[in-house]
Amino acid sequence: MAGTAALLPLVLLLLVQASAGGADCHFPAVFNFGDSNSDTGGLSAAFGAAPPPNGMTFFGSPAGRYCDGRLVVDFIVENLGIPYLSAYLNSIGSNFSQGANFATAGSTISRQNTSLFLSGFSPISLDVQSWEFEQFINRSQFVYNNKGGIYRELLPKAEYFSQALYTFDIGQNDITAGYFANRSTEQVIASIPELMERLTSIIQSIHWFGGKYFWIHSTGPIGCLPYALIRRPDIAMRKDNVGCSVTYNKVAQLFNQKLKETVARLRKTYPDAAFTYVDVYTAKYKLISDAKKLGFNDPLLTCCGHDAGPYNYDPKVGCGGKVLVNGTWVVLGKPCDDPSRRVSWDGVHFTEAANKFVFDQIAGGALSDPPVPLRQACRSKGQ
Repeated sequence: MAGTAALLPLVLLLLVQASAGGADCHFPAVFNFGDSNSDTGGLSAAFGAAPPPNGMTFFGSPAGRYCDGRLVVDFIVENLGIPYLSAYLNSIGSNFSQGANFATAGSTISRQNTSLFLSGFSPISLDVQSWEFEQFINRSQFVYNNKGGIYRELLPKAEYFSQALYTFDIGQNDITAGYFANRSTEQVIASIPELMERLTSIIQSIHWFGGKYFWIHSTGPIGCLPYALIRRPDIAMRKDNVGCSVTYNKVAQLFNQKLKETVARLRKTYPDAAFTYVDVYTAKYKLISDAKKLGFNDPLLTCCGHDAGPYNYDPKVGCGGKVLVNGTWVVLGKPCDDPSRRVSWDGVHFTEAANKFVFDQIAGGALSDPPVPLRQACRSKGQ
């Protein structure tokens, strides 16, 4: 009895925390949608593996990520106690028991009327990812229920789809695709409302299939990425004091403003669901603008690239890229000595160290609307 009495204060404290909304959520799975910022192997499975030295810092070899190590989504699932997400398109060695990743590098919200080989943008747009998700639900549950056995260890339980966290990180490529097609800034801005309509439709479909908890990232400061600065020098001409393109970043901020408004409308439309808008832009720009104070080197200098120009970035020779010299393949896209001191991994994507910084900035909820931590993202219903 004495032991029971001693436990009562602790039990009461936990009950008070839970009633106040302070207790962590239980997300048994994560389903991710996006582009290369969160791709854990989709493009590699479909169009050829990301070559060495990708993966060198954490995984020790290429792991389907365009990074030296982990992405923000990897830190998200780590924080939630969930294994790293297998790419839906990866048929070898995958385990989907606690989620799946539908993101592929080069993906966009809108469909691209071109090919990966011509434009560099993936045919697996966000609507295709949503169709994959629909197939995944139907087929995984059929196999789980009818075949059983090992499949029950590799596929999610039916109830996980309504309990999972649904994460989104996409939009960067829609902006750059517009610019790379030689559209004007006015034309790129004019495309944003349609992008929001498409995104809304896809989130609505996922909600219809049972999704309740959504964690939606804004796009980052595109004007601070070497590949964008080099591809459209006219757009990159006007720079801020960090060296980032003012125009690119202005459009990214306009995109984010509309995205935040879109998430707010979804929150009103579906009060049974929790929608969290996450201001990744601010986290990334803080890292870039304060890089040296934070222990990083030049934030615009590519770690893994070919010695070309002010950014160590050559669009013709990417990270791990090779050229044929006298009948022998020679690697030109080599990594820097210490990726942990660099922000830019390959001129397009961040290093693991940069991704970790971004995650640390967003996990606590200070940059979220409503301001809920990642682990409490189920508690923003109706806010």
